[in-house]
Amino acid sequence: MNKAYKHKVGIPRAMSYYNNYPFYLGFFNSLGIEVVLSDKTTTKIINEGSKYVVSDTCLPVKVYVGHVVNLLDKGCEYIFVPSIQSTDYKINNCSKIRGLPEIIRNVINREFTMVEPTLDKTENIGLYDFCFETAEAFGITDKKEIKNAMKHGFAVYNNFFKMAQSGLSYKEALENAINDRFVTQTVDVIKPLSVVIMGHGYNLFDERISLNIIKKLENMDVKVYTSLNVSHEDSINAIENLGEIQYWANELELTGTAAYFLNNHKVDGIIALSAFGCGPDSLMVDEISYHCKENGMPLIHLTIDEHTGEAGFITRLEAFVDMLMRKKRALISKKSKPVSQNAEIVTPEKEKIFASSVK
Repeated sequence: MNKAYKHKVGIPRAMSYYNNYPFYLGFFNSLGIEVVLSDKTTTKIINEGSKYVVSDTCLPVKVYVGHVVNLLDKGCEYIFVPSIQSTDYKINNCSKIRGLPEIIRNVINREFTMVEPTLDKTENIGLYDFCFETAEAFGITDKKEIKNAMKHGFAVYNNFFKMAQSGLSYKEALENAINDRFVTQTVDVIKPLSVVIMGHGYNLFDERISLNIIKKLENMDVKVYTSLNVSHEDSINAIENLGEIQYWANELELTGTAAYFLNNHKVDGIIALSAFGCGPDSLMVDEISYHCKENGMPLIHLTIDEHTGEAGFITRLEAFVDMLMRKKRALISKKSKPVSQNAEIVTPEKEKIFASSVK
């Protein structure tokens, strides 16, 4: 372990990692705590996690459990398992995310210390309380030190988000942020088609879980937008503009992101990516589907689980992209088709004459 660090903590590369890791890293490092990540998701990690839970448990939880086991196998004595109950007043997470510490405690019977802070703004337990509880697990209680660590965490996260919004991929923005580099993409890449993927970070940015959907679409010459291309405020406003309200804590990743691009007509289609059997996701996808039908926006809903085959997944993506391309070509052809100067204008009177002659 690096001599500059006083402690070490393991963070599962799952769930809130994909949204909050830049903040977690900056916060922990500022406190002198080394972060150890679990390995990237593999079939082995998924299968390992599946052994510990009942079969109808959702895929993200199976993956999370597998990552905790992976950290234990690495020898981590402290593992960060936050309970993110609500992110605003009555803006709740699903029960499995809220109860992650209880799930881990009850399914993994191995010796380790679980760092399990709670964020619950409905009960007035805010981010400072969350961070203080985290630091306290390592014997750190100095309020000034904790607040400075929070500032450092936000600095790393803000750089990550700014780089992602400028057009850098999730992977590029993350790598730059955690290495204290700030690079933006100054030229917007133009492609024949564009789509937005509405999905949770832990489904979308995990290349094994998503079957690398972003890369597959880019190889099909499709520009891909995600929740990282939409600000918090724009997502909330987009939901309101549809006449809906935010209920779920991570709804901005799905409903808010899709609504933003739907309202502004900035994409040719919407892809909904969700884990099989996820109740909140099914409600949000149904909500967006309704508005897509109203606005004539193509949408495809792709569900994933540990048994999802890559061949069928690619086939559905290719069919959707082909349909979007044919639709776009038809619209372009319709707009560019010249009107003949000799074309006869059919008036209602001529229509009547034509109809009577046919009889």
